[in-house]
Amino acid sequence: QVQLVESGGGLVQAGGSLRLSCAASGRTFSSYAGGWFRQAPGKEREFVAAISWNGGSTYNEDSVKGRFTISRDNSKNTVYLQMNSMNPEDTAVYYCAARRYGSSRYRYEYDYWGQGTQVTVSS
Repeated sequence: QVQLVESGGGLVQAGGSLRLSCAASGRTFSSYAGGWFRQAPGKEREFVAAISWNGGSTYNEDSVKGRFTISRDNSKNTVYLQMNSMNPEDTAVYYCAARRYGSSRYRYEYDYWGQGTQVTVSS
């Protein structure tokens, strides 16, 4: 089992930045790929970014490319999402997820999820 806890959400003005953290406990997190997803009110949960187990491979959803960066520190069992140049469309609950093998953009391929952290961007 892997337990995931997100932090770092909050209220930010348009154009601002936030950094989300996802702290993992349980099994050796360094062998798990990580992902970030988000869900806005009335919408389905959507992919944001993913990272391989060693951080050597990352990819983002098109809408956040050039603005969001996913990274990880396996010595701290933590995955991060740096969010810059934020806009109101980024408002959502952000979820961290983990899966045993390669990274993926499909939420159904992830085995473990955090409880989510609210991010609100004001205009």
